[in-house]
Amino acid sequence: MLNPQKTDIKSLSLEELTSMMKNFNQPQFRVKQVVQWLYGKGARSFDEMSNLSLALRNTLKENFSLSFPELVQKQISKDGTRKYLLKLEDDVTVETVGMPNENNTKLSVCISTQAGCRVRCAFCATGQNGFTRNLSIGEIVDQVRVAGEDFGIRPSSVVVMGQGEGFLNYDNMMSALRFINSEDGLGIGARHITISTAGMIVGIDKLAQEPEQFTLAISLHSAIQETRDQLMPGVAGFNLTRLKASIDNYIAQTSRRPSYEYALIKGLNDSDKHLDALVSYTEGTLAHVNLIELNEIDESDFKPASHARALEFKRRLERAGVECTIRNSRGSDIDAACGQLKQRYEQDN
Repeated sequence: MLNPQKTDIKSLSLEELTSMMKNFNQPQFRVKQVVQWLYGKGARSFDEMSNLSLALRNTLKENFSLSFPELVQKQISKDGTRKYLLKLEDDVTVETVGMPNENNTKLSVCISTQAGCRVRCAFCATGQNGFTRNLSIGEIVDQVRVAGEDFGIRPSSVVVMGQGEGFLNYDNMMSALRFINSEDGLGIGARHITISTAGMIVGIDKLAQEPEQFTLAISLHSAIQETRDQLMPGVAGFNLTRLKASIDNYIAQTSRRPSYEYALIKGLNDSDKHLDALVSYTEGTLAHVNLIELNEIDESDFKPASHARALEFKRRLERAGVECTIRNSRGSDIDAACGQLKQRYEQDN
């Protein structure tokens, strides 16, 4: 266990690292070197930072701690997906998923920004676990490194679609994504980094003003207000008309194409009425719709809609000029849905 009196250096943003080095009377290039060690090389101790002077390394050790998550469980799916349960320094656990392509040359990593979630989506295991805390900058970045090291390949894309609502941990999430994007960090292109939100309008509006070209995905799940409020009680106060206006503003400000995530749930949001509403909501926009075939959760009453129904949704959306993809849930034979592995681990321990 690290000294609780010391600040974890990986909780600092780039601006805070810069200020810290200035306070230590260090030249600017030292900031670059420290970032490279922390994120580009994944150093586990200050002693590894061989191009820093011994005096500076000792100063860092005296003033900061340096953490790295412990891998406590890993599940491997027959489709190659790997689900990780990571234990943080305060024994809080969080999930990460590594998703390789068919020939294992590319790796997408799904990361969490919070331990637990306040949005409480009815079909999501994370919501059933409640909310614990926000993750620090380093705790977010390190999830990508864990997956990359386990697969032995450099991650090529990151999706912020794991546990939590990233826009409720906005500053830490954005600082982490900048380290993931930075050439001194993980060097993953901004357009290969996707931020998913349950529809936090303030967060969408802030993201529209950011210089980075991160991609935006909105968890929609229904274009009928009553159904969406039932499925996503944590964002029931966000009117769909206001949400659409915010997304239209995002498109106007950034010229980037957002996507809508729509998990098809049997008997709940897969009717013709819901399809008509979805077509009306997305028609004439730049948005792309990802239809998700739901991962089943043992303790949940929600069941995935049929593949035939997904095909009908896709056909109707494309006929209306809306780009659409059916996204198969990865890792269906393991606890791959958000919160499942954490929930099972805590039940067993």
